Amino acid sequence: MSEAPSKALPIRQTRSRAKPGGMDVSKVLGTQTIPYRDRKPEWFKVPAPGSPKYRELNETIKANNLNTVCQEAACPNIGECWERGTATFMILGDTCTRRCGFCHVMTGTPTWNDPLEPARVARSIALMELRHAVVTSVDRDDLPDYGSRIWAATINQIRRQSPSTKIETLTPDFRGEEMPLATVIDAGPDVFNHNVEVVPRLYQVARRGSTFERSCRVLRNAKAMAGDTLSTKSGLMVGLGETFAEVVDTMKYLREVDVQILTVGQYLRPTENHLPVVRYWHPDEFDELAEIGMNELGFDHVAAGPLVRSSYHADEHIEQDQPGVGPMAIAAPAG
Repeated sequence: MSEAPSKALPIRQTRSRAKPGGMDVSKVLGTQTIPYRDRKPEWFKVPAPGSPKYRELNETIKANNLNTVCQEAACPNIGECWERGTATFMILGDTCTRRCGFCHVMTGTPTWNDPLEPARVARSIALMELRHAVVTSVDRDDLPDYGSRIWAATINQIRRQSPSTKIETLTPDFRGEEMPLATVIDAGPDVFNHNVEVVPRLYQVARRGSTFERSCRVLRNAKAMAGDTLSTKSGLMVGLGETFAEVVDTMKYLREVDVQILTVGQYLRPTENHLPVVRYWHPDEFDELAEIGMNELGFDHVAAGPLVRSSYHADEHIEQDQPGVGPMAIAAPAG
């Protein structure tokens, strides 16, 4: 059942994401955290972006007045992904109504309202000849429908302008309401992604204002609404003091709500005003998580690694009907 009537909600924020609600996060994360400017392990070294393909895609995005989560979230893979000709488009503006302790996206009172945004996003995807497009958005708790109609319009426009493109939606939780979710599902995405982000114990510091149970219900309902026409996906990040066993238990619960695709990556602190890193997980630990997810828990696909993010190589997470074309020509082969 829905948690609340469909109406705009007041926006409440705290000054520092590192102290959500003014709380002492050391009571949850502990006091042994890594200083912001400490040197990262060698496996986090990536080339600085700046290739011709990166510059070309950057100009395309600027020319069409679009937002990408690659830029807003300061993703470490931006150079590699843009070199591949892939990007994750962010709709409904660049200002989020929530203030998660790990997230680098700007927060505040949104003013963005462009009815032509769905057509512009679809046009860019068509021009790039993408076989797989990822679309995400900020939370829009200020809107009565939480932005779901713009979501549906964007999916419909991509179908019209680039009919062969697989569409992956990475949505907010729509505050657990079923009608906004049904609006998105009815538009017919190929992959529905909603990230739980952290193990349940850490929601009070990392995702204050959300609940793990609500996010899992969104994923379960999405699969129930669409059935086999839809692949469901979620993402976790580690490094905030969770144990290996907690992560595996969370993965088990995601399988229980029929999540088919999982990504697991390392949390990297965007600024000093965000939650601190407790530890850096070793690549071998990510490999073990992937093996457990595939061989013991039965996920269709698990991508796990220090720099893995929800949209990283997303075109490889499901079977494709066509090989990469245009900027995607160097992507993995179909199937």
